[in-house]
This record gives sequence, C-alpha cells and structure tokens, in this order.
Amino acid sequence: MPETYTQRLTAFPKAHEYFMGIDSDGCAFDSMEIKHKECFIPNTIKHFGLQAISRYTRETAEFVNLYSKWRGINRFPALALTFDFLAQRPEVHARGVPVPRLEAMRDWLTHETTPGNPALEAQIQSVRGSAAAELRSLLAWSRAVNATVADIVHGVPPFPFVRDCLQKASEQADIMVVSATPFEALEREWKEQDIARYAALIAGQEMGTKTEQLRAASEGKYGSDRVLVIGDAPSDMQAARANDALFYPINPGAEAESWERLLAEALDKFFAGTYQAKYEAALIADFEACLPDTPPWRQERA
Repeated sequence: MPETYTQRLTAFPKAHEYFMGIDSDGCAFDSMEIKHKECFIPNTIKHFGLQAISRYTRETAEFVNLYSKWRGINRFPALALTFDFLAQRPEVHARGVPVPRLEAMRDWLTHETTPGNPALEAQIQSVRGSAAAELRSLLAWSRAVNATVADIVHGVPPFPFVRDCLQKASEQADIMVVSATPFEALEREWKEQDIARYAALIAGQEMGTKTEQLRAASEGKYGSDRVLVIGDAPSDMQAARANDALFYPINPGAEAESWERLLAEALDKFFAGTYQAKYEAALIADFEACLPDTPPWRQERA
C-alpha cells in the first residue's frame, strides 16, 4: 500500500469512543445491481469476446458478484472466479467457446494485496510478451467498467433508513467508509447524496483491503467491542473478524429492513454494550443463509 494511503488511514481522527466502518455498494447504496448488470457484465462480454455465450456469462457473473458467498469481492478475483465457473458449464462446452484463463492476472493476484488499476498499471511495466498483452487487455476492461459506471450510475440514493442511521450513529461514533470500490466513485456517490459529511474518511480499493483499512484506521484507538463493521458481503464480515470487531449484516434482498432494524434496535445495543454474543450470532446466521456457494444451474441438474 502506498505510504500516503497508510498515513491517511493511521491519521484517522478519533473524536468518539466508538468506531463504525460502513461498506458502500450494496450496503449503503442500492448500486450493486446496476453496476454489475449494466456496467461490469456488458464490458466483460465485450472485452473478452463472450458474445456467443452472453446468456451464461451474465448468469454466472450475477451469481458470483450478487447472489453468492463471494458477493462483494474485488473485481479481479471475481472475474477469475466467474471464468472458472463458466469454463465448467456444459452449455459453454457445447458451444465450443473458449473461456479466457487470464494466467497473468492470476499470477499477479498471488502477490498483489491491493488489486486495482494503479497496481495493475505497475504490473504491466514489470512483464513482457503475452503476459503484458493480457494485462493491457485487462486494464482496458477495468477502465471501461469505471467509465461506464461514471456514465450510467447517477442519482442512486442510499437505502431507506441509511441517512437516519448515519445521523444517529455520528453522535457517538467515528464513521469511515470501508470499500473495495475505486475512491473516485465512492466520493462522487457519497457527496452526490449529501452523506459524505457523516464520514471522517472514505477509503476505496486504492487504500488496501477492507481488513487493512480497518486495522490501520482503528487499531489501538478503540476497544474491540466498540468497533462495528456494517456490510452486505462475507468479505465485510471477514474483515471485521480479522480485526476482532463486531459485524452487523445488511441482508441482500432485505436491505431496507436491515437498516430499519439497525436504527430501531441494533445501534442502541452496540452503544450499550449488549450487541455481541447471541444477538449478533442470530443476525449472522440469517445473513449466511442468504448467500449460497452452489450455483443454481448445478442445483437444477442435481
């Protein structure tokens, strides 16, 4: 992680005794569906020549990024996983369409802890031949995704009750946006909806993984029972656990209800020190039931 990013995170200003890290896409904002269905997937089909299997590409990418336990992971590992699932589908084999392996990307991901466009650009400079050509194509895809997001995703409001939760929480907690989305998009969306004022810092993919963001900003400043991570994906929960923090799930498909419950009871429990144990465990059990690891097309054949 670049030193300037580390410094910004470690300099996170403590003004309260409680800390809340909040994910953005699909958690605070109802933006996951439009970003993946209208921005990521069309560019994936176009840039990787998957027009002949567009139906299966779309179905597979939606499962990985929206409706599975991998929901919310970084775009590059998600692309690799999408192609792994796609390559296993008999419908794809029957059409004789080759699915890209992206070996150079996979090699890069084995050592890159902050996979984003800046890191990818640096990696391109360190390789040659077919690997460089593959990574240049990957960067073109990623840049096209960002451009499509900037062009299409506007005026998407936060989920109901998000604004009320931020207002209530900000009275007792320091708030940070913890996200794998590029910073430019995060800043634009939070400012557009006039809720950036509640966050002391907006951290995007350029600032490292969610685990790294949380650790750098909160470690040594708050008690573990006074750090709450709010997210809609297992990666958010894993980041919370890696930092001995509490986790509040926003259930996919029931986002408004999740935020309403946070406003009505969960925030009060967090600030009163009664959130952990049975209450948190029950919420997490419901959350995990929302996100399967077996694709629906496999279930249909079983």
